[in-house]
Amino acid sequence: MTNPNINRRELLSRSALGLGSLALAGVLGDDHLLASETGTPGSLAARSPHFPGRAKRVIHFFLNGGPSHVDTFDPKPALAKYAGQPLANTLTTERKTGAAFPSPFSFKRYGESGIEVSELFSRTAQHIDDIAVIRSMYAQVPNHEPSLMLMNCGDSVQTRPSMGSWLMYGLGTENQNLPGFISMCPGGLPIKDNENWQSAFLPGAFQGTYIDSQHREFRKLIENIEHPQVSNDVQRRQLDLLRRWNHQHLQPRHDAQLQARIQSYELAFRMQQDAREAFELADEPQHILDLYGSGVHGRQTLIARRLLERGVRYVQLWHGAGQPWDNHDKIEDNHRKLAGELDQPIAALLTDLKQRGMLDDTLVLWGGEFGRTPTVELGAGGASLLGRDHNHWGFSVWMAGGGIKGGTVYGATDEFGFRAEQNRTSVHDLHATMLHCLGLDHQRLTYRYAGRDFRLTDVHGNVIHDILA
Repeated sequence: MTNPNINRRELLSRSALGLGSLALAGVLGDDHLLASETGTPGSLAARSPHFPGRAKRVIHFFLNGGPSHVDTFDPKPALAKYAGQPLANTLTTERKTGAAFPSPFSFKRYGESGIEVSELFSRTAQHIDDIAVIRSMYAQVPNHEPSLMLMNCGDSVQTRPSMGSWLMYGLGTENQNLPGFISMCPGGLPIKDNENWQSAFLPGAFQGTYIDSQHREFRKLIENIEHPQVSNDVQRRQLDLLRRWNHQHLQPRHDAQLQARIQSYELAFRMQQDAREAFELADEPQHILDLYGSGVHGRQTLIARRLLERGVRYVQLWHGAGQPWDNHDKIEDNHRKLAGELDQPIAALLTDLKQRGMLDDTLVLWGGEFGRTPTVELGAGGASLLGRDHNHWGFSVWMAGGGIKGGTVYGATDEFGFRAEQNRTSVHDLHATMLHCLGLDHQRLTYRYAGRDFRLTDVHGNVIHDILA
């Protein structure tokens, strides 16, 4: 016995399962599934995709709460024609709605493609020839929590790994001194909290790292990043000793949680070297700072660009705590304010990435968990709230960058914007397309758990070839 500290339970377990383990090793070996052939399951090392992908990294602008598609990227003139009149095909949503509610915002054609975009995103619209707008998205239910899980994790009910975690599992990260998957949300957590960037049954090392980007001071931006008393040399010796003990404990058993914990200690130590350089903006020239703007969204978007160029694989930029885009009332005032906070930073990022030659291999995604109704929401007594209810029947997202054919509109909702009708696009289709841009076959990117091969798209999803470059 190489381990004199083995206990009776482990001895009996190994003795009883020994022959089965030999048989299992033979089967796994035949299928090339042994760890020695595939590498450590929880490794953060960069890995080759299934095929050459156009994109290497992703930045996701998440407008949590649900932006209105008919007020942003899906103009509906029929709403003005039938303003104040009931619609014949009103669909069931979460709350009671009334008559047709025309957009209070003007739309204009932009670029050589002539795609119509709302005045809310007039700066972003300057890049419309690099953008593919999908106007035919649909979700499953008109509620935030399940729709957030569907958009982020591919399942509205069951606990599943997030898109960023799947990407880390498939491709790893190109910078071992920074988290490969980062979610920034200023002011606190969105609805469903950390579940939005969970690793679920994937190794814990693939879970997203949350950053509260409202802070400017580095020590507040990343809490406990620096030890107040112990030097780096002393920390290194402590971690080396801890790692030896952990690996001795890990040797006779398989414990994914312990593996993730070991990696998290090591990553936290290495972050002390690179994190400050990535998150602090002192070395950015003034014209770049002016390009992004001085607000929290300009700052976090600029930080995101710095993370991407340092090898971080997946960055999510949430608008803020809770669900700020959930505008059931006064949608004109609320959407104008929220879009005003995002339009400049998004346009700045697209400009900046293009100037640096990074847009060609960076996939940019914009959208929320669903859209909003073309009918006005009603309050107590049937009074108009001048807002819109949740609408999962049809909504818009857009993508730009690596592998995407710009100046493209895909799909359509009905004449009022209630339901996706042409080229209806599920969230699974969106995820399959994103993975394809990154060189990953969504049907081959699987992880065996509880006796089944799971994937981000479950048993669904088709790549949208019409929006690929």
